[in-house]
Amino acid sequence: MMMHRAARIEDWLHGTREGFARKRGYLPTVIPYTGYGSTGWVRILCRVLLAKPARPRKPASTRLRWRSDRRDAGIRGWRSFTSVPVNDVTVTIEINGQVHRVQADRGGVVDTVVRVSLAPGWHVARLHTEVHADASTPVEAPLFIVAPTVHHGIISDVDDTVMVTTLPRPLLAAWNTFVLDEHARVPTPGMAVLLDRLAATAEGAPMVYLSTGAWNVAPTLTRFLSRNLYPAGALLLTDWGPTHDRWFRSGQEHKRANLRRLAQEFPEIRWILIGDDGQHDEAIYSEFQRDFPGSVEAVLIRQLSPSEAVLAGRRAKDAVDEKHDPRWVYGPDGSSLAARLAEQGLL
Repeated sequence: MMMHRAARIEDWLHGTREGFARKRGYLPTVIPYTGYGSTGWVRILCRVLLAKPARPRKPASTRLRWRSDRRDAGIRGWRSFTSVPVNDVTVTIEINGQVHRVQADRGGVVDTVVRVSLAPGWHVARLHTEVHADASTPVEAPLFIVAPTVHHGIISDVDDTVMVTTLPRPLLAAWNTFVLDEHARVPTPGMAVLLDRLAATAEGAPMVYLSTGAWNVAPTLTRFLSRNLYPAGALLLTDWGPTHDRWFRSGQEHKRANLRRLAQEFPEIRWILIGDDGQHDEAIYSEFQRDFPGSVEAVLIRQLSPSEAVLAGRRAKDAVDEKHDPRWVYGPDGSSLAARLAEQGLL
């Protein structure tokens, strides 16, 4: 099938920019993301970009569960959106003594499942690539392995749920592009404590942050979540730009597809879904509950203030009425949601 014209133009631009970047001495760099899996498989996530060779620096002191290669510190803010992806490159994955080689997509993204036997808990995979005889420096991607005995998990939205953006929705992309670091972002009051309590109530429960944001902002989001003491977990973001058959990817479909995937990968897990009433989370979670009723433990919806709702682009006809299902809990912040959960015996 012939690719969309926009995708062909994007590929030409990437190829041209890659040539210029290589002439300037840029080298392939693997940006690792946190993966997850079960005892017999793991989902590996990373992206390959061209970047300036990093200067040697002392290892950063940070927890294994939020660890990522510090070379990504030079690829953030607006630079993360102007960095050059390496198309169709082979990435080598070393994990538990096994070596696997996979192919990155047009945007340099690797999202693949590797069959491997691992014990429950945190592990790391070593990732590197070779492009035109240039070997990238190996980096470590954290992996969380879910035990077969675990029956609860947490899935949370990011914007307006764990992070207050206070910007009109059309400007949100520009905000994510030009904000230089995580210090400029504001955590939602009480939400980190709520998520940490939920994670503590079910030992070994997987934590997943599902957002329509681009992979470009993953390093910044990871630092934000770590700095504000959110429980560690996988980030499931998306790749911006044209696809094979359309101008832009659908953020809503990205969320729907990953929810379905998680339900199918972990059929014994009942998920606590966390979002906000700004735009589409209620409708998406309702559809998921209808299609996978046995996969939903509770739905927590943060209620935006009137000003936040306007900035989020919600119109009155877009709003979804509060559900009478006791598993649906509403509140303006983490503390109120926790109180409602406690009242219903869910926390």
